[in-house]
Amino acid sequence: MWRLAIGIRLWLRVGPSGRHPNQRIAIIATQTLEATLGPIRQTYAGTDSFPPIARSYTQVSEVVRETGLLARTPIFYAIVGAVLLLGLAGCVAGFVLLGPSWFQLLIAGALGILLTQVSFLAHESAHKQILTTGPANDRVGRFLAAGIVGISYSWWNSKHSRHHANPNQVGRDPDIEVDTIRFLEADAAKVSGPMAFITRKQGWLFFPLLTLEGLNLHYLGLKHLFSRGEIKGRWVELSMIAARFAVLLTPIFFFLPLGMAFAFLGVQLAVFGVYMGASFAPNHKGMPIIAPGAKLDFFSKQVRTSRNIRGGWWATWLMGGLNYQVEHHLFPSMPRPHLSKAREIVMDQCRALGVPYTETSLIESYGIVIAYLNRVGLAARDPFDCHLVARFRPS
Repeated sequence: MWRLAIGIRLWLRVGPSGRHPNQRIAIIATQTLEATLGPIRQTYAGTDSFPPIARSYTQVSEVVRETGLLARTPIFYAIVGAVLLLGLAGCVAGFVLLGPSWFQLLIAGALGILLTQVSFLAHESAHKQILTTGPANDRVGRFLAAGIVGISYSWWNSKHSRHHANPNQVGRDPDIEVDTIRFLEADAAKVSGPMAFITRKQGWLFFPLLTLEGLNLHYLGLKHLFSRGEIKGRWVELSMIAARFAVLLTPIFFFLPLGMAFAFLGVQLAVFGVYMGASFAPNHKGMPIIAPGAKLDFFSKQVRTSRNIRGGWWATWLMGGLNYQVEHHLFPSMPRPHLSKAREIVMDQCRALGVPYTETSLIESYGIVIAYLNRVGLAARDPFDCHLVARFRPS
């Protein structure tokens, strides 16, 4: 049995250590990294900042296993699947009953929400949370991702596995690599021209840009499937995605006027993109960035780079269990219903070891993400500055 230590929860306001100044952290002890002055202000955390803690993960994992929190919960996932199936059936019925009406955009929004919830299940299948064997989970995950949502399961699984192995580590985590959004000052400083204007305002533009993320996810998945090299299940996924789009697009463009059909598709993709991005963004953005060559123990690396979202059961349903990001990163195969219990065990270990355990509200996390991205964006060159003048300007 595990024992929950009784301690004092200190709410500290942390300075420029990769966290937002107003971020509250429940901890016993912490360290503040000093920022480096200059045009590139990125401060990387490394082994010196976060010294390895021997056997920290072994101890907490033993307690988790003894408590039975890694056991599968098939009834829970069967209920979730049934609810989502009913929701999708309701969207089909609503589509038929409404006919060529602009109220169809409400159906499109509901469909975007439901497909995001299906994506959460595909994510859990990829982590082997639902069924007992790996191949069975892969079959379910591939069907949900490619056949229902329309994105490549193999692309997502490969990318997400690399993220889990090295969260927020430069050169190893694909989630902080260069995209439209720059997550590192060093990357933002390389941007010039019109793109620099977007980068400098990227925090404020983050949520508007998420309206395009649904389209981006479909594009990246297809780009992966059509790339060279061996890809497991390539033709199975391509067949599923083609069938899925045929089933979705045929009635939309057959029964609705052309403009309304494009509006329906646009709303569905926008809602899907915003919901997906808003669920994954709070988890790591604004947390410490790990230096490329840093060697951290597993427990420290996963806990220090992850952020939980307060809210209990409603946050778990809203975010598909991603609100317990610390526990999910420590125990990726743990089913969603057990994450809240694991949270108490992990917090107890963090108190004992003096490791920061970060947990905020959902709204506060969005504020942290926006402020962090804006701070990173300031490293981008002003597109209205002459680069020659900037080059020879006295420092």
